[in-house]
Amino acid sequence: MTAPAALRELLLGRIADVPDYPQPGVMFKDITPLLADPAAFGALTDAFADLCARHRADKVVGLEARGFILAAPVAVRAGVGFVPARKAGKLPGETLGQSYDLEYGTAEIEIHADALAPGERVLVIDDVLATGGTADASLQLIRRAGAEVAGVAVLLELGFLAGRQRLEPGLKGAPLEALITV
Repeated sequence: MTAPAALRELLLGRIADVPDYPQPGVMFKDITPLLADPAAFGALTDAFADLCARHRADKVVGLEARGFILAAPVAVRAGVGFVPARKAGKLPGETLGQSYDLEYGTAEIEIHADALAPGERVLVIDDVLATGGTADASLQLIRRAGAEVAGVAVLLELGFLAGRQRLEPGLKGAPLEALITV
């Protein structure tokens, strides 16, 4: 799904390019201006909530950290549960963890072991799909918990980093919805 032209224009107009952050040669996509604009943030929340309904999601998983900011209001708007996927060691109690490769090493995300029930349909929400490592790890966690992947939804897909191709096998036919692809 690509966002309708008016929504795309509204959202893109509120995403700032920050050159050479966090390192030289990287063009960081800063969504904080979008979050500060209630009309843009509301429109984004509505678009993601519509995806929850379309894909019959029971819960949303928000990926640390900006995915939390986006997924929590979507869960409220869509009337579904919210589950944070956190960096390892940040959640209390029993967790399920999944490690994944980064361009510069490895990382691990976790969810609470009892956060998802068998058969629940789960939509993963994040701000940006870059290389796809974190999203792919979240799909593995969802399935290990016995839940079903309803899909992945992102505000912005950086097509030149081939995250979609990395994520494709793990989606196993579930949709990847990017509102904007650059």
